[in-house]
This record gives sequence, structure tokens and C-alpha cells, in this order.
Amino acid sequence: MPGPRSSWADADPASTMTSRAATVRTRRSALSLLRWWAVAAAPLVFLGLFFLFPVGSVLARGLLEDADAGAALAVLAEPRTRSAIATTLGLALAGTLGSLALGLPAAWALGRFAWRGRALMRAALTTPFVLPTIVVAAAFSALFSRSGVLGSWGLDQTPAAIVLALVFFNVSVVVRIVGGAWESLPPGRALAARTLGASRARAFAEVTLPSLAPALASAAAVVFLFCTTSFALVLILGGSRVNTIETEIYIQVNQFLDLRAASVLALVQVVIVAAALAISARAGRARGLTSSVGRLRAPRPLERWGVAGALLPAVLLLLAPLTALVERSLRVSGGHGFAHYAALFTTPERGVLPVAVWQAAVNSLVTAAVAMLIAGVVALFVMSLIARRSRRGALLEAIAMLPLGVSAVVVGLGLLLTLNRSVLGIDLRASWWLVPIAQAIVALPLMLRMLVPAARAIEPRLRDAAATLGAPPWRVALHVDAALLRPTAAASLAFAFAIALGEFGATAFVARPDRPTLTTAIARLLSRPGPENVGLAFAASVMLALIVASVMLISERWRRFEGSGL
Repeated sequence: MPGPRSSWADADPASTMTSRAATVRTRRSALSLLRWWAVAAAPLVFLGLFFLFPVGSVLARGLLEDADAGAALAVLAEPRTRSAIATTLGLALAGTLGSLALGLPAAWALGRFAWRGRALMRAALTTPFVLPTIVVAAAFSALFSRSGVLGSWGLDQTPAAIVLALVFFNVSVVVRIVGGAWESLPPGRALAARTLGASRARAFAEVTLPSLAPALASAAAVVFLFCTTSFALVLILGGSRVNTIETEIYIQVNQFLDLRAASVLALVQVVIVAAALAISARAGRARGLTSSVGRLRAPRPLERWGVAGALLPAVLLLLAPLTALVERSLRVSGGHGFAHYAALFTTPERGVLPVAVWQAAVNSLVTAAVAMLIAGVVALFVMSLIARRSRRGALLEAIAMLPLGVSAVVVGLGLLLTLNRSVLGIDLRASWWLVPIAQAIVALPLMLRMLVPAARAIEPRLRDAAATLGAPPWRVALHVDAALLRPTAAASLAFAFAIALGEFGATAFVARPDRPTLTTAIARLLSRPGPENVGLAFAASVMLALIVASVMLISERWRRFEGSGL
């Protein structure tokens, strides 16, 4: 058999080795792809079951139920619906303009000058953003209600009170985004314009302001987004007089039992939020292209008065409602005392709350801890898959970030409408687990916003060096990635815990009446007449604010301690 033998002998050894290497690479690539999808299955199943399916069902119900698109248009044509949409957009626009009006001078004072107490002031102005919306609503209720500190102003249950609360909540966004951009601007451009004869106002209008335009647009879009999704503020401060899209969804479900109208309104809300997110993302990309490094300087004597004047309105807006909240929580018949705080540990009158407020606080702590763990595990899976950029990772990241573009009210409505049957032998709609699941859905994209940039910032050469020294992949992940990500991971977990503690939009739909959370208990107490119920609500709000502030403070101190050791 000389033929085959000579043919085998004449084969090119290099070609054979190349073919084998290609086969090995193909197998490794297929194995890597299989491992990737195996890891991605967990977050995809979670998001599909508890977010995509519920929200998709809500939107489909609003558009396609009974194949009657005319019914959806009829809902939009109703005066009540049009009024809710117009009120939502009007309040959001007014809140955005007010936040820019107060935040821009504060951003100038904090982003242009270095002075003693600057870091403390910046932290103080950021405080409202970490407060639960139900606490902010209670604080402005204590300020403007008929028996409030400024009750004589007549702002109770008016759009003006809601706008002031929106500005209180969102001015920190403007300070952070615009102040950071202002701090990065090189002062030489404005000085050059002044040298060439431009006045201070003209230099600001033609040099500084155009440089800040992307940051201003980004901040405005983010604030507008938050203003359109401030469910608790409108529900508590607007009462029966002011209705937005979110409160109208709540009313349609709980009072009128009109799920079609609620679904149509949910679709409108998704469109508004998606538009705000798109504008924010586009403005953010433009802002990233113009960043540079500036230098802070001490303010001159006259500029010190300008700094004080720029910060004074924001400081007054920060202190007034919080002071009123504390004062109202201490106000009792005949003076002030701690009777309302003592009542936190006793069961209220029958029909007000089924349990004592301290039990609702325990419920909140437990559900928040479970939500933090759920969101943390899912975020860990997602982060490990998208930290190194790829097309598959970009798709997974887009899916995981989708909850950021949907109101928590829509998420809660979707869970309520769809998970009404047994899943794996569990009736989730009647289950306590639905509350932490809903809270985890809300917290997940915000955790990823913190974790993914930190993971992508890890220098790949550190992993390569560890692997070159013989470390297996699990040791590289443990001693390089995990060690460097530990401070950010701790901060993101604490942030998720704080979000879950104060979450109200989705929780209001899925929380069981016999197992209230602290946020739903506060809302229920504020809706009941009587100074005892209202005072108890204010005391519970102070307690919730202190818990959230303590969590964030401990997280920040731990993060700094861990970061200093790396």
C-alpha cells in the first residue's frame, strides 16, 4: 500500500499543527461561550420573570388587549388622563427649572473656590438625595400642612409645595453634575476673555456657560427624570387635588379597578422616562468629550459674600423642612415631648395599622437586607460578564439597565397583575418575597452604575501579572478583582440597602396589608386624620431618615478605610 503511506508522509507537519491549534481554539471558544451563557442564565431568568414579563404584560394590556387600540386612545382622550399627563410634565418642568436656579449658584460656589467647610457643605447639600421620598414628603407636609410651621402660607395640597419638594430633592443632582464640570474647567479661558476686554457677565455668557452646557443639559435631563417619577411626593403633598401619571395609576388600580386605564398610563410613563434617559445619555456623552483639569482658588473678600449668597437659598430649603419634621415629631398637646416616639413601640388604634411601627421598621430592615442580597448576587453575575466589553456583554448590560428606564410604580403594577398564579408551587402575589424582589429590581441598575465602571478601571496587567506568577483564575479573581472592588462593592450594597429601605413606588402595590413596611406605614398614618396618627408618622419618618443616614455614613467610612489600605 505505497500510495496512502507516501501521501501521509508527504503531509505538511506545520499545516497539521495549525489545524490542530485551530481546532483547540474553536473548542475553547465554544466552551467559553457555553460558560458565558451558563452564567448569564441566572440574571436573565431573574430579570425576565420579575421585570420583562410583568412590565411587558402591562404595556401589552394597555395596547393590545382585546385587539382594540381604540380603547387605549379613548383612555388618553379622557380629561382626567390629559390632566394627569399635563400636571406631570408641568411639575417636572417647574422642578427642573427650580433645581437649576438654586443649584447653579451653589455649583459655582463649590466648583470654583476652595474654602474652609467646602467639603462639609457639599456633603450637606447631597443629603436630600439619599433620603427616602416618603421622608421628604413627610417633611414638607410638616412644613406646609394646616398645622405646620408655615401652614399660614396656604400651600397645603398645592402644586407649589410639590415643586419645592422636587427642588429640595434634586438640587443636589445639579450641584454634583454641574459643580464637577465647573471644577474641571480651566480658569484661563475666562481670564483670557477678561484680558481682551470682555466684562465679567459677557465672559460668563460666551465662555463659561457654553463649556458648561453639556453638564447643564445632563443635569436637567436627570432632574426631569426624577421629577416625573416622584410618586410619594405627589401622593402625600398633592392629596386629592393634584394627580400625576403615577398617582393616577395608583388611583385607577386601587379605587376604580380599571386596569386598562392604568396600563395605558404606564405606557405613557415609560415613554416619558425613556425620552429623559435618552437626552441624559446624549448630554453625558457630550460632557465626557470636554472634560479637563481646573484649579480651585480661595475666594476674594467680595467673592466670599457672593459664595454665601449663592449657598443661602439652597441651605434654607434644606433646613426648613427637616427642622419642621423634627419639630412636628416632638409636638404634643400642651408643648413638646417624646410621646410620639414612645408610640412607635405600641400598636396604634384598630384600623390604622395592624402592627406597631417598630415592627414595620423590622419588616423594612429584613426586606431591605434580602433585596440587597438579591440585587448584589445578580449584579455580581452581570458585572463579571460585562466588565470586559463585548457584544454579548453590551446586550446583557442594556437588559440589566432597563429598570432604570421604567417607573417603580409600573414595576409594582406589573408584578401585581402578572404574578397572580403559582410559580414553582409558590403564590408570589400573596407572598412576602414579592416585596424584596420588587425592591431588588429597582436597586439593581443603580448598583451596576457603581460597580461596572470600577471593574472596567482595573488594570488588565495586574491580572496578567498574577497569572504569570502561577495564580489560577479563581485566585486572580479573589486577590486582584475582589480586593480592588471591595470598597465600591461595599458602597453599592449599602446604597442598595438604603434604596430598598426607602422604596415606596413598587412597594405600595405589592406589600401585604398585614405586613407593612416603614414607608407604607408612614403613608397610611399620614392619610389618617388625628394629631396622634400624624405625629406618629413624623416620628417614624425621622426614624427612617436616621436609619438611612446611618447606613450611608457607615458605608462611606468603611469604604474610605478599605480604600486607604489598598
